[in-house]
Amino acid sequence: MRALVLGGTGWLGRAVVRDLLIAGAEVTCLARGASGPVPDGARLVRADRRDADAHLRVRGEWDEVIELSSEPAFVGPALDALADGAAHWTLVSTASVYARNDEPDADESAALVEPTDPTRYADANVAAERDSAARLGTRLLVARPGLIVGPGDPSDRFGYWPARLSRGGRALAPTTAGRFAQVIDVSDLSAWLSSAAREGRVGFANTVGEPLPMADFFEQVSAVAGFDGSVEEVDDEVLLAHDVRYWAGPRSLPLWLPMSDVAMAQRSTHAFRQMGGRVRPLASTVADVLEDERSRGLDRPRRSGLTAAEERAVLHSAR
Repeated sequence: MRALVLGGTGWLGRAVVRDLLIAGAEVTCLARGASGPVPDGARLVRADRRDADAHLRVRGEWDEVIELSSEPAFVGPALDALADGAAHWTLVSTASVYARNDEPDADESAALVEPTDPTRYADANVAAERDSAARLGTRLLVARPGLIVGPGDPSDRFGYWPARLSRGGRALAPTTAGRFAQVIDVSDLSAWLSSAAREGRVGFANTVGEPLPMADFFEQVSAVAGFDGSVEEVDDEVLLAHDVRYWAGPRSLPLWLPMSDVAMAQRSTHAFRQMGGRVRPLASTVADVLEDERSRGLDRPRRSGLTAAEERAVLHSAR
């Protein structure tokens, strides 16, 4: 199989390229190369995808094209240049395309946001899906990942918890009642994208793991991390009053969602499983992430989460 990956040098992209290579595919990556090299065995065609001639060197017939971006400046020109020569096309979108986050077990037929602002993440992905479907029809597979986790995650969202709970002591957490965690290991996602491309699967799929009650999530992470302290749940109103933020980013408690949005972590997995999707046990992912966190430094500056000092201050004030 001849596969063209639009990207391939970032975190998920490199994992997808590795899996394609392992399966025997001939892989070309179109990217600037700013995120790093492509895996050994792949060919990198360096280009800035904003340039008018970016696709000239990769025009032709491809068994598979994998689009990893939703940026309008990238998606449209790639479709114009490459769609006619692609036997199969995979668009990696996001589970953030849905208009509502209060419908547990919602599947791919749920209403989408209307793409009125292409600078917004959800809008850009809906627009990319629609443009791709209009151009490719039955040759298109759209993957809608939820929270992608695993070693090397640049967002620090998931890794915050194994790192934090490995240190012991009093660990600040949101209230867990009615809340869930739903993640997919980057290795499971990349393996599925590779196999789905080879098998020519088409349609739409929420590429997510099974929803797990948040209390069970903390219990499993604690067990792997050897946590010997206490997880101290604090009400949303108190956390917000102390400028603790939802989900991700500085001063956040990662994976914490407003109660109005808890179904964002309860998407249906049916289509993904029907298309051959498989996910490893959470404990396996946590163990891999914790090893990676230790190698990178448990106390390093992070893109998401609370610093130790911030956590102590909130715990002290919340007594």
